[in-house]
Amino acid sequence: MDSYVIQANDNGGLPSVLDVHVSTGGRSSVQGKMKGRKARWDVRPSDMSNRTFNPIRAIVDNMKVKPNPNKTVISLSIGDPTVFGNLPTDPEVTQAMKDALDSGKYNGYAPSIGYLSSREEVASYYHCAEAPLEAKDVILTSGCSQAIELCLAVLANPGQNILVPRPGFSLYRTLAESMGIEVKLYNLLPEKSWEIDLKQMESLIDEKTACLIVNNPSNPCGSVFSKRHLQKILAVAERQCVPILADEIYGDMVFSDHKYEPLATLSTNVPILSCGGLAKRWLVPGWRMGWILIHDRRDIFGNQIRDGLVKLSQRILGPCTIVQGALKSILHRTPQEFYHETLSFLKSNADLCYGALAAIPGLQPVHPSGAMYLMVGIEIDHFPEFENDVEFTERLVAEQSVHCLPATCFEYPNFFRVVITVPKVMMLEACSRIQEFCEQYYHCAEGSQEECDK
Repeated sequence: MDSYVIQANDNGGLPSVLDVHVSTGGRSSVQGKMKGRKARWDVRPSDMSNRTFNPIRAIVDNMKVKPNPNKTVISLSIGDPTVFGNLPTDPEVTQAMKDALDSGKYNGYAPSIGYLSSREEVASYYHCAEAPLEAKDVILTSGCSQAIELCLAVLANPGQNILVPRPGFSLYRTLAESMGIEVKLYNLLPEKSWEIDLKQMESLIDEKTACLIVNNPSNPCGSVFSKRHLQKILAVAERQCVPILADEIYGDMVFSDHKYEPLATLSTNVPILSCGGLAKRWLVPGWRMGWILIHDRRDIFGNQIRDGLVKLSQRILGPCTIVQGALKSILHRTPQEFYHETLSFLKSNADLCYGALAAIPGLQPVHPSGAMYLMVGIEIDHFPEFENDVEFTERLVAEQSVHCLPATCFEYPNFFRVVITVPKVMMLEACSRIQEFCEQYYHCAEGSQEECDK
């Protein structure tokens, strides 16, 4: 075999020899090197895939029970407002999509971070004096879930940790652990309408803490933090020099007796990546349009974080271009009545559900202030038939055909989550069945007969 060696002089730290063998006949050197290797199939899943774990799927998929065939199934477990058809998006939103499609302008690739014109519309919509935004501060993503994924990927390395609420959206853990990022759980307090235990949260911070996730309004709690509480959260972040990932997908989905405060409007010192999208407020989760708003008035992120987000967005080349083309009309032509009617329905259902469940011995619902959820505590000592919330909700399905998510899915045992987007008649029926179920299995705790007789 003839071969050629191309030699390069040492220059600036580059390798001094570039050895290239070109076979001109006979057996190749590659075959020679492979001689000692026994070829066999050995295809294994990656470490990343092995680390990926979704608590909701793990628990729900392992529930082997079947609903009661004599009762219609009522699902209070799915956080999709479109499931029952009672909460359609506004006609203006649908028309905006039709117009974008018919224009023929949005059939090709867009920049990975989104069209400039679309990012300008998002920036304009959320811009305010307290938290100014320009197009360069907006990254469009494939839903809010991808926005969260990009933020975690740009802020944290394997071996670092992030602070996540408990109870909290399970995707935070799923994404972080798949990337080799440790999750530290800070507590929300049901007796304080799910405010953060700030002292406990701050105690978790160390030199490896990459970011703090703040979800407001909350999934699964339906809670809305007050301005004062948000300022206390920001004070911890500023004191500890920890950036914030603000999951604000339910922003503005707040009942009339509360007010939503975008976190970035309350601080000029703490760098914040705010994640949002069309899914919930506009009732189109399947359209997969999300965004990241970069708030960095002290230039703490600098160009590095911005550039990192751009690079990461190039992995999938951005969200659906047709939805991008419709954004201007969706954001500016959706009537206020649409938002008002959606929130009025959700508040009415929340009040109805809370009132009905609060009257049931053994249950302790926490009244929500926004979003689409309500959390219910189970006084498990009063239900000796069940070991925990998973068993409780399993039997509820088997006997009453009512699906609720056990809050173990959200790292918070002996609670369950109710989705309040179902039609009113279904909510009434579900609450009636839950009452029947609890009355069947409720027992007075030892020494509390007097309370039970009330």
